[in-house]
Amino acid sequence: MQRRTFMSAAAATAASLAAEALTFGRDWKDPASVRYPDPAVEILDPRFAKYRVGNTAVERLYTGCRWAEGPVWFGDGRYLLWSDIPNNRILRWTEETGKVSVYRQPSNYSNGNTRDKQGRLITCEHDSQRVTRTEHDGTVNVLMDRYQGKRLNAPNDAVVHSNGSIWFTDPGYGIMSNYEGHVAEFELPANVYRLDPATGEAAVVAGDLAKPNGLCFSPDESKLYIADTGQPADNPHPIKVYDVVDGKRLANGRMFVDMGRGGADGIRCDVDGNVWAGAGWVGEGYDGAQVFAPDGKLIGKILLPEICSNLCFGGAKRNRLFMTGSQSLYAVYVNTQGAQVP
Repeated sequence: MQRRTFMSAAAATAASLAAEALTFGRDWKDPASVRYPDPAVEILDPRFAKYRVGNTAVERLYTGCRWAEGPVWFGDGRYLLWSDIPNNRILRWTEETGKVSVYRQPSNYSNGNTRDKQGRLITCEHDSQRVTRTEHDGTVNVLMDRYQGKRLNAPNDAVVHSNGSIWFTDPGYGIMSNYEGHVAEFELPANVYRLDPATGEAAVVAGDLAKPNGLCFSPDESKLYIADTGQPADNPHPIKVYDVVDGKRLANGRMFVDMGRGGADGIRCDVDGNVWAGAGWVGEGYDGAQVFAPDGKLIGKILLPEICSNLCFGGAKRNRLFMTGSQSLYAVYVNTQGAQVP
């Protein structure tokens, strides 16, 4: 075979293989191979079409975690913090440079993070079984580690109401093994709590979930969504929704969606009331972010090659979705914004 003929055949074969790879979805080892619109962003209902940006792609910003969780955006510093639970650290991704550094280690096997209305970091810690607040000067204060004299299990995720109260879940995953905390006895049921940090007063707002996990308020704070990750395989795997009464208690708990074979972990609302859920434990075609309209219908997916544990909106215009995968951090621009300003 002549060299020119060989080279032409090789080029044709390479083009064919490239087309085949694109046909079957993303090649995560070669981000440059992505063709717009990114096939990882799936429209399942016409309502989701307006949220997809056609000329952007899902980006893997970092990999090297053991179990990434709890992303929170700091717009004033142009950086994102998230937990790497088994490695006992909080990492920081800086928007300006794209570099990742260690923000805190040890982190007491931190899980969920959020910010209060003064911009301070609120963290759920597994190993110390507490909720903490990092002050602007870096001091860490304990907000809650006991309820009615008993140790909390292992706080998991938290959100802050506009009245300043902190709502958090306490399923206890951090005391079920030494991998994400330490083995300990449960002293309390798996509850959802409301804490008033000004008075220290705390109350159980929900005790009807097996393992309450991610949670988020609707844009007007009239509803609270909570994911339950503790149901048996043959039971529904729900995100439940509750009415918020007077900004202090919950009522009328009901099924919002059944996640089917998998489950939702961390969840966030956008300004239109859609619920964006980190989803996983099924595999290709399921794992990633799943988006539900306010009526509970699945309208879109952002498929990842890993389980998506949690997510948040960030960036200068709050239109960049950050997703923590099993071992990685991902991001994609979307045509909406997060409901709560971080």
